[in-house]
Amino acid sequence: MNQSELILTTAQVSGVSKKDVEHVLKTAGDVITAHLAEGGEVPLPGLGKFVTQQKDAREARNPATGETIQVAAHKAVKFRTAKALKDAINP
Repeated sequence: MNQSELILTTAQVSGVSKKDVEHVLKTAGDVITAHLAEGGEVPLPGLGKFVTQQKDAREARNPATGETIQVAAHKAVKFRTAKALKDAINP
């Protein structure tokens, strides 16, 4: 499913206009991004939650040259799947 199909299907199921669905999805994305940037976590009921995770600095290897490089410490976004979703796809 791509973004257009998601918007169309959601509009059909909910009875809301495609324009309104698109606006809500974009706004939700903006809100989620802003909250994660502050280090919070964001739940999506029935699906799971987005959380930020601190990654330590480490050494890595360039696969093309074999050269060792330094990867700086950074935050990463992780999605933790809800049990309800896991159960739905693995009956």
